[in-house]
Amino acid sequence: MLEAGDRLSRAEFERRYERMPHLKKAELIEGIVYMPSPIRARKHSLPQMLLAGWLLNYASETPGVEGADNSTVRLDLDNEPQPDLMLFKLPERGGQTRFSADDYIEGAPELVVEIVGSSSAYDLHAKKEAYRRNGVREYLAWITGQQRLVWWELQEGEFQEIVPMADGVLKSAVFPGLWLDVQALLRGDKKAVLAMLRLGLDSPEHRAFLTVS
Repeated sequence: MLEAGDRLSRAEFERRYERMPHLKKAELIEGIVYMPSPIRARKHSLPQMLLAGWLLNYASETPGVEGADNSTVRLDLDNEPQPDLMLFKLPERGGQTRFSADDYIEGAPELVVEIVGSSSAYDLHAKKEAYRRNGVREYLAWITGQQRLVWWELQEGEFQEIVPMADGVLKSAVFPGLWLDVQALLRGDKKAVLAMLRLGLDSPEHRAFLTVS
């Protein structure tokens, strides 16, 4: 059985997790088991669906890029998180991840997204450090309890916050054309979020990204 706070190897964590099919989410972060509380609607699942739609639309028009929802990731021997969302390049596009023989994602996704209730959540501390150390290129956190969104980029081994453009739009450095209207997102304006993404998908940088082998 898994218990929150257990200190386990990754192999033992997986063995116990597989024996608990009723359990929907558990994570191993720096060798310690975390078992998040039940998911709330307005603080988590609705925001997650909005960001999932944003990422799905990007992936649908960007060959060689895939996204995943709530998939277990084998980062290293002490870390097996289950991010809310992620976007990654396939190996043939130079991606950092691969699919294991038993159908897990191994390696660091280029972009990880987490929905968190407050700035004290472990997602923004121990898990963020694990993402940084393992080479996650970008990390986006929507802190719903504070109506705040932060997007970091890995630069010289450290996460640096991406500065929004003058119009408040955030742009991915790893995925050209992945543009986010933060204020539209925070007010739940789905059409405006997708309209800004459409501008990114039609941009010269996205077209150039599509031509890179």
